Amino acid sequence: QVQLVESGGGLVQAGGSLRLSCAASGRTFNGYAMGWFRQAPGKEREFVTAISWSGGNTAYADSVKGRFTISRDNAKNTVVLQMNSLKPEDTAVYYCAARLGFLTSDHVRYPYWGQGTRVTVSS
Repeated sequence: QVQLVESGGGLVQAGGSLRLSCAASGRTFNGYAMGWFRQAPGKEREFVTAISWSGGNTAYADSVKGRFTISRDNAKNTVVLQMNSLKPEDTAVYYCAARLGFLTSDHVRYPYWGQGTRVTVSS
């Protein structure tokens, strides 16, 4: 089992920044791709970004490209999502997810999930 705990959510004004962290524990972090997903009220969970085990490959949803950056520190078993130029439409609960193998934007392929952290962007 892999346990994931997100932190760093909060309330921010439009145009501001937030940094979300995901700490992994349990099994070794080795070989796990990590993803961030979000779910706004009344909407389905959507892909935000993902990173490969090595950190060499990343993927972003079009809606966040150029504004969000994902990174990881395998020595510390952490993944970070840096969110800049936030917009009200970024308001959602953000979830960290892990899967053994290649990165994917398909949330169904991630068996491990954190509890989520809420991000609210005011206009």
